[in-house]
Amino acid sequence: MEWLPLIAAALIVGIAKTSFGGLGSVAVALMAFVMPTKESTAAALLLLITGDIVAVLRYRSNADWRLLRGLLPAVIPGLLLGALFINAVDDLVLRRSIGVILLVSVLIQLTVSARRKPPQPGDDTTPPRALSIAAGIAAGFTTMSANAAGPVMALYLQISKVDKMRFLGTSAWFYFIVNLSKTPLSAALGLFTFRVLTTAALLIPVVLLGTLIGVAVIGRVKQRTFDVLTLLTSVVAASALILI
Repeated sequence: MEWLPLIAAALIVGIAKTSFGGLGSVAVALMAFVMPTKESTAAALLLLITGDIVAVLRYRSNADWRLLRGLLPAVIPGLLLGALFINAVDDLVLRRSIGVILLVSVLIQLTVSARRKPPQPGDDTTPPRALSIAAGIAAGFTTMSANAAGPVMALYLQISKVDKMRFLGTSAWFYFIVNLSKTPLSAALGLFTFRVLTTAALLIPVVLLGTLIGVAVIGRVKQRTFDVLTLLTSVVAASALILI
């Protein structure tokens, strides 16, 4: 029965990568339920990279490299902090931490989304340098420790007032670069076990199916409605990780 949530998680990863990124936190929670938490983060990483490749091919021309240049350098210390955290805590603490990280990030994102005003012509959408550094460190830590940078990245891009296509293109390149950078650290921590590699290999076709679904639905669902539902679902998933 453990394969049912794993298949669901892989499908959600694919959909999230090509449409509504907030769904990714649900996939993280599902995988943490049926696999040891550290193994689940490694298996999820391989699935996420698969989705990243498709997303970059699909939305590569829509990236805002101005935002990426301000964000990516600060990710490195966050990745190192996340690697130290994984190495220092046990499976239960990591699982609870994933839940807390997801819950806090999603609640912040939900608050910002509710207060967000549509961008107006002439608005300065360049985020402050301090915000870019803070967001980069937070994204690096959450993605290394829990594959959970989605809410942090979404919050940063919402504050920057990017439109839907710039959101997708910038996110695609960010996750592709960062997830590839995480791979050596995960390998050094011994997370790529035989079980992780075989599980990921079997689930990759499901991820690819999910990317096709994501591309098909992105233009047919109202962004705000889907974002709210995604955030609420993420709150449920995070709460379950904390309580169960």
